[in-house]
Amino acid sequence: MRLKHLSGLILALFSTSPLYAFDAFVVKDIRVEGLQRTEPGTVFSYLPVKVGDTLTEDKASQAIKALYGTGFFKDVRLEVDKGVLVVVIDERPAIGLIEFEGNKAFESDKLRKGLKEAGISESRILDRALLERAEQELKRQYLNSSYYAATVTTEITPLERNRVSVKFKVNEGEIAAIREVSITGSQKFSENELKKQIVARPKHWFAPLNWMSKDHEYSKPKLQGDIESLRSYYMNRGYLDFNVESSQVSITPDKRDVYIALALAEGEQYRVATVKVVGDLIVSDMEIRALVSLRPGDIFSREHLTETTKAISERLGNEGYAFANVNAAPELDKAKREVSFTIFVDPGKRVYVRQVNLAGNTRTRDEVIRRELRQFESAWYDGSKIKRSKARLDRLGYFDETNVETPAVPGTSDQVDMNVTVKERATGNLMLGAGYSTTDKLILSGSISQSNIFGSGNSLNVSVNTGQSSRTLVTSFTNPYYTPEGMRLGYDVYHRIYEPSTTTSVDTYKTTSTGGGIRVGYPIAEDDLINFGLSADSTETGVYSDSSNQILDFVNRFGDRTTTVLGTIGWSYDSRDSYLAPTRGLSQSLTAEVALPIAEQRYYRIHNQTQYFIPVYFKDDSLMLQANLGYASGYGGKPVPFFKNYYAGGIGSVRGYKDNTLGPQTLSSDGVTYRASGGTRTITFGAEYYAPMPVTGIDKTFRISAFVDGGQVWGASQTVNLRDLRYSAGLALAWISPIGPLKFSFGTPLNKKEGDKTQRFQFQLGNIF
Repeated sequence: MRLKHLSGLILALFSTSPLYAFDAFVVKDIRVEGLQRTEPGTVFSYLPVKVGDTLTEDKASQAIKALYGTGFFKDVRLEVDKGVLVVVIDERPAIGLIEFEGNKAFESDKLRKGLKEAGISESRILDRALLERAEQELKRQYLNSSYYAATVTTEITPLERNRVSVKFKVNEGEIAAIREVSITGSQKFSENELKKQIVARPKHWFAPLNWMSKDHEYSKPKLQGDIESLRSYYMNRGYLDFNVESSQVSITPDKRDVYIALALAEGEQYRVATVKVVGDLIVSDMEIRALVSLRPGDIFSREHLTETTKAISERLGNEGYAFANVNAAPELDKAKREVSFTIFVDPGKRVYVRQVNLAGNTRTRDEVIRRELRQFESAWYDGSKIKRSKARLDRLGYFDETNVETPAVPGTSDQVDMNVTVKERATGNLMLGAGYSTTDKLILSGSISQSNIFGSGNSLNVSVNTGQSSRTLVTSFTNPYYTPEGMRLGYDVYHRIYEPSTTTSVDTYKTTSTGGGIRVGYPIAEDDLINFGLSADSTETGVYSDSSNQILDFVNRFGDRTTTVLGTIGWSYDSRDSYLAPTRGLSQSLTAEVALPIAEQRYYRIHNQTQYFIPVYFKDDSLMLQANLGYASGYGGKPVPFFKNYYAGGIGSVRGYKDNTLGPQTLSSDGVTYRASGGTRTITFGAEYYAPMPVTGIDKTFRISAFVDGGQVWGASQTVNLRDLRYSAGLALAWISPIGPLKFSFGTPLNKKEGDKTQRFQFQLGNIF
């Protein structure tokens, strides 16, 4: 008996009745034919018939349906050969290769990822329905990026071993650009003012501006974001009934231009009537009320309400209540145009941290990270300590990114884990190269430095630099945790040659200094450090025929070689959020150094440096306010050595003025040339607005800025007069590049006086030690 043509295409789709009647028989064996990729075991696992079973019409129909339902086969037939059931298979082809053609806006890997989510990937069975879904997924990705004219077609090419190549041909077309944005229904605020609150902008006539910014590109998520921005703008000004009545988007037939029209209903302005806080407050009622930024009589602000609930949640989080619920319920009085709020506080259970898990530190040792953490395992959750832990890791300078998450432990309601993930940056530098600065001209340099040597957190630097006016050989080592309590220990050995006579702006001399010292730092608080140091220095002074009388007199009095034993004490405070690109926080240091009377020199210097970073508006931007004060004086009847004078002017202080040229001018011994000689008192200050470099997105340390600088230097015999201050303003660019710090500035002097030496464009490349 031979049963033929029980086709899966028919039996699986239409009926359970066989095409031909046949007598039931006992299956002696089962044989599978037609397989190319699929293993016979796969067929047997789906086949509901086993050797020894009696094959009936119903079972035959069920077998075909089961195999066809796997999706692996185009057709399935059952045949009988002398009691042997023969399963004849026609396999569907598998996708052997996925290719893209014409895609420029998206990388192929990103498109593959989208297709994989839609069920299309290499090695999967080809399904026409899935191919159509894949085309729609690709179109969706292009539509979300404003490519409304994009088309996608599919080309299938057979390959060996019953496989196919699927090529998606993309015609992206031109990106749809916003041609016009109109806002109607606004009476309280002008249309121009409202347009400033949204991202969407009409396409600019100047093409480079469109390339730098994508604000002219339309997308539905961007429009929803703009609507929410308008809502926030009104809600923060008391308009609780504000609503966007309609948002119409029109696309021209060529799908290249988009017109957006928003119709607003502003409603009335509300003031705050009362604010009550109820619930289990945990901390004192007075402390909670101090966190409420809404006051009766104020115009309602959703921003202030959000700040209030967030502040209360964070305060409870500092006490271990990580999952506290703080919700505000409004009560509107439309007649009086007032709103009252009841803030309900539910702290929930107190939570503790079960484990601290580290990830991403392939070079840095775990202990280096853990010693910076202020949230400990098995301790109560403290939100302020977790933030502090992240800030301390950011300030190390070892990581490009630091992320801290506190997911709940599954199956518990009072435990979380603290997951710390870091992205390490290259902290070592082996450099043989050249740099250039407007002060030192060409700088040939070689250095081996590692701020995280062997992942231990210790730093080592050995460098050689040769410039036109400065040449250095420096070796430094610092252990920031010499003791577990955080006492740091450092050593320095150096040999420096300084010869400003290579320029015509600074007094002519040459000093060759050799010395070394030891540094100790001890933390007295979370962000405070006391520093102590002791060093010895031997300096040989060379003079020239045009050296000033100040230098000649010093050499005649003390000789051409002097020794100094220097003791230093200082205090530093650092609460910045990042070492590489800070956006908030204060950095301040006060240092006093005294030449001890056991050597020839007798002088002291006191220096204060302050930097204050204030976040402004956009992400990663900040305003930096800085000030530097310096005072030096001799004692025991001896002056301050001229090579310890303060200088100002240049890219490190008051930009726009030539390096080191502000302050006292000394006539050279030839009676012809006046040159800067520095002074014993100095003031420099400034304000600088930093913003990430547009478009690049490569490095947070790559920033542009606008600045205003001021400063001056006074000699020991001069009176400090603030009218002597010089000011400048301009633009700058800074980047901590792989070869070292890079700085450019274009500064314009604002009150240049006769005799001042200016230099508007200044730059520095490479490591300058």
